[in-house]
Formats: sequence, structure tokens, C-alpha cells
Amino acid sequence: MAAPALVALAHGSRDPRSAATINALVQEVRAMRPDLKVERAFLDLSKPSLDTTIDRLARKHDEIVVVPLLLTDAYHAKVDVPSAVAAASAAHPEVQIRATPILGLEPRFLEVLDLRMREALRAARARELDALVLAAAGSSDPLANQSVARLARLWGTHHKLPVTAAFASSSPPATGEAVRAFRKEGRRHIAVASLFLAPGFLPDRAAELALEAGAVAVADPLGAHPELARTILARYAVGAVELVPV
Repeated sequence: MAAPALVALAHGSRDPRSAATINALVQEVRAMRPDLKVERAFLDLSKPSLDTTIDRLARKHDEIVVVPLLLTDAYHAKVDVPSAVAAASAAHPEVQIRATPILGLEPRFLEVLDLRMREALRAARARELDALVLAAAGSSDPLANQSVARLARLWGTHHKLPVTAAFASSSPPATGEAVRAFRKEGRRHIAVASLFLAPGFLPDRAAELALEAGAVAVADPLGAHPELARTILARYAVGAVELVPV
């Protein structure tokens, strides 16, 4: 019996770098599990849509696990993903489609943040740090923002540096405000990490505001890292087990 197909469902962006990053991440997943059928799909702004991907997979697969590539449990996770999966299920009642929990903010992602930060510091030739800012998309859901703040505190504890969370939309402080607040404390070597999955308008805006405020370096988004691919497969494994009849 064939294993369920895996669909990595990303948000989508008009920025072609975003889709390219998701494609590279999906390639990482395929390399780890060449026995699985792994496809990508997008909620909006990029192609293929979830409907298109499910239509194609449904010709050969009667079980599909959808893994939402979202970092916080906010509107897209609570509304958009369930709606898209419900629509796909209604269109293909002969196929069992299971959506897993989102990727979330795993503590192991701090290793990826550290890697991207080291790359940014080398590029900027910055050798000193006395504060860090963790930049994320931001949400109108306070619980989603609190999850980013918790990860920021954990990251700061690891590096024994003050860290604050900042947001590119919906919630203060913006990255520029966070950098300026540290500078008012007398800190001059402030770097910003990008808690985004892929490049796009929001991470670009967060970076622009941070650099204008005096940040010494801004790291790239998490990108197509093996740690994220392993997390996708961990979520898939849970969804695949839930499809097994009791």
C-alpha cells in the first residue's frame, strides 16, 4: 500500500524569490524521503493552488497529508488552511485529506537563526553584538505574537544577550522601533534575525526599517534548511498515522 502523498502548503507571495525558496525546501524534503510523493501548493498569490495540486494527486492517491508551512498559529492557520482543505475534500470525497498542525516555532529553529545570523555578520564584517532583534510578520492575534516573544526570550538566554521581538505588520514594535530602543540604552551593535520562512515584501520591509535605524546586520529568512525539512516530515508522520483506520 502506497504511503499518503505529502503536500507542503505555503502562504504564497508575488515575490518570485518566495516560491523559489519553497521549491527548494520541497526538494530538501524529497531528498530525505525519495519514497514519498511530495508536492507544493500555495494559499494565495502563487501557483499551484491547493485545489490544483489535490486535483492532480487525486488521480493516483486516495490519502493526502497537507502540512501548512506557517510559523505562527494565526488567521491563516485557523481560517484559510481549514477552508482550503475543506474545499479540496468536498471536491474529492473519494480521497482522505488530513491537514496537520503548522510548522510552528520549534526551538530547533534557533540553530537556523544562528546560521543565518552568522552569514549576515560575516557579510557586514560585524564582530561585536550587544543586542538582538527577532523580526517576524506579526498578527492581530496576540497569542501568535506571544509565541514569537517566547522564542525571542529563549534565543536571548542562549546567547546571553538582550533580545526583543519585533513585527513587520499588525503589531508594535516595528523592527526600526526595536533597534532605536536598544540604541537609546547605549547599545550600538544590534543585529536582526528574520523569522520568516522565505523572502518577500514583509521581510524586506523589516530589514529596511532595521538598517535605517542603525542595525549592523540583518539576517536572511530561514529558507530551505534541512531542519525545516525534517520538521515537515515530522508533521507528515503524525498526519499519516491519523489516516490509519482504527
